[in-house]
This record gives sequence, C-alpha cells and structure tokens, in this order.
Amino acid sequence: MTNDSVSATGGATTAAETQWDLWEVFTQEGEGAPHEHAGSVHATTAEHAMQNARDVYARRGKVVSLWVVPTGAIVASAPSDAGPLFDPGNDKAYRHPQFYKTPRGARGL
Repeated sequence: MTNDSVSATGGATTAAETQWDLWEVFTQEGEGAPHEHAGSVHATTAEHAMQNARDVYARRGKVVSLWVVPTGAIVASAPSDAGPLFDPGNDKAYRHPQFYKTPRGARGL
C-alpha cells in the first residue's frame, strides 16, 4: 500500500502534496509576560493555524495571547556561527550584571 491518493479532480496526489504547513506556536499567559514557545501545529492558513493553536495550547484558559509563525519564516543561527555572532558582546564588561547593584526591596530581578 502506498501513501498516494486520488484528488477530487481525478489525478493522483502524493503524501507530500497533501501535507499541511507546520506553524510554531507562542503563548503568553499573562498581560506583560513574555511569549514562550509552546509547540507546533499543522494548518493550511494563518487563521487555521490560530484555531488549531487555540484548541491545542489555550484550552485551559491561562493564555491571553497567541502568536503563530510559519516554521519556514523563522531564521536561526547555526552553532558554528556562535563565535563570530556572539563574541563582540563578550568584550564589553559593563554588560555583565556584577557591575550593577540591585536596589533594596527589588524582588524577582
């Protein structure tokens, strides 16, 4: 048995042609909180992705905002780029937290 099927027009379609696009889902659990990666969904359109993300990741009622992004639109660095990409910041010692004092009474910083 193969993964091929017959389309509505009568022509054969492959499994790759019927695969929905992959979308990455980011959720925000409170106003002002950061959006965090929750997982992925398959969908045909942005609206479809939003509905699937809502059904899968926001059904418990804690989520106040959803972002859905086509996986292909995400640009990421490669581990081999770590040196040239991140080294320029390492020589700026003032960016490290040991040079700053936390005010009294400040919590959660």
